Amino acid sequence: MTETLMPFEDALASYDPALGLEVHVELSTATKMFCGCPATFGGDPNTQVCPTCLGLPGSMPVVNGKAVESAIRIGLALNCDIAEWCRFARKNYFYPDMPKNFQTSQYDEPIAFDGYLDVDVPDPATGETRTVRVEIERAHMEEDTGKSTHVGSTGRIHGADYSLVDYNRAGIPLIEIVTRPITGVGELAPEVARAYVAQLRDLIVALGVSEARMDRGNLRADVNLSLAPAGSGDLGTRTETKNVNSFRSVERAVRYEIERQAALLAEGGSVTQETRHWHEDTGITTSGREKSDAEDYRYFPEPDLVPVAPSREWVEELRGTLPENPAAKRARLQAEWGLSDLEMRDTVGAGALGLVEETVALGTAPQAARKWWLGELARRANEDGVELAALPVTPADVARIQALVDERTVNDKLARQVFEGVLAGEGTPDEVVEKRGLAVVSDDGALSAAVDNAIEANPDVAQKIRDGKVAAAGALIGAVMKEMRGQADAGRVRELILEKLA
Repeated sequence: MTETLMPFEDALASYDPALGLEVHVELSTATKMFCGCPATFGGDPNTQVCPTCLGLPGSMPVVNGKAVESAIRIGLALNCDIAEWCRFARKNYFYPDMPKNFQTSQYDEPIAFDGYLDVDVPDPATGETRTVRVEIERAHMEEDTGKSTHVGSTGRIHGADYSLVDYNRAGIPLIEIVTRPITGVGELAPEVARAYVAQLRDLIVALGVSEARMDRGNLRADVNLSLAPAGSGDLGTRTETKNVNSFRSVERAVRYEIERQAALLAEGGSVTQETRHWHEDTGITTSGREKSDAEDYRYFPEPDLVPVAPSREWVEELRGTLPENPAAKRARLQAEWGLSDLEMRDTVGAGALGLVEETVALGTAPQAARKWWLGELARRANEDGVELAALPVTPADVARIQALVDERTVNDKLARQVFEGVLAGEGTPDEVVEKRGLAVVSDDGALSAAVDNAIEANPDVAQKIRDGKVAAAGALIGAVMKEMRGQADAGRVRELILEKLA
């Protein structure tokens, strides 16, 4: 059901938004958080389970040391304090994807707290970049739930014909990163939310603790949004839009909730504290369930796990493994690649920084790598409604296609057809070139005949070239390219035209 909306500009004239972002990161550990089951993605349903992750009576959990290490590294990278002593708690609730009827999580004693992430945010109105400090309240460890699939017309549990539950995901290590309320950003709230999640993802990938693929649910954002009368300094009642799984959707969800809540408040209504579902196809949110307060979960310390007390020596050792500060890295890469502020901002905003970096590391010129990722591939990702990283093409593929261009095996036009083939699953770039017969023709025998045809069909243009107007050669090159379906070596064609008309 479509709800009444207030135009975005009108909403911001009357209300101040407050953001809150809760990002869940699935860690790339070999085993689950509290047992030895594989944590790999894509197994047949319910084949990676044991009594512990199913919560069967008598089973005893053991904390995954690698997950603790990853949690500490994430906390340090987010400028957090690391707890000298913390413990797990039971978060009690019933849902089919949580067979124990409680989630082992952390409550008032998280492993990391009081941090921040400085986020570069583009201002669409001015074109300038603004740095917003997003304060991190906590980053705590917990386990993932199972995955429910509701079979029916809507895909939701309401109205489903039946539901399937896969417990392979139950117990996968998660880090939940929770911000403090982000206020004072006004009309930039949607861009701040998107930039924060994008830069957080870049950081997680750089740490090497998760693949952070939003299309696979490795990284999921819950978007909290509230409105208060402009200038009041208050915080309104918030809604929490759950499991938003792309940068673009994070931005759209914030914008939609601002417009929806503003219309509701302006009509004298009140916002319900609730979770909401995000609908990618329609760009709207719909009501989920009323949001519980912490006391409703009846947290209590997990009696089956010992506290976690990382030594200061270990924490400092892990600090030494952190990658380059993301802001410093962006500045360095911008200088090394010779990009303008706008070009760098677009690269980061598109979630392409890491992909471009990997492509450049494979020998591709920065501008060429950026051209493909932010041009041809960004267009395709937008059409498919997925993130760039989710496309079935790798930095190695992009580097190879650009190498084929540099070698003059294909030109830019043919390279786009190579990308089509790779995206369609037809094989590697070289295999696509061979299967589709895309290699540029540079053989003088074949080119010479086509040049003769072009000259004969365009006598006026040929005469201009004979008269010294060399720029007119472009028309004949175009005629040759048309005859050879774009597969002629344009440089050699030009040389032949000038030789024949000298």
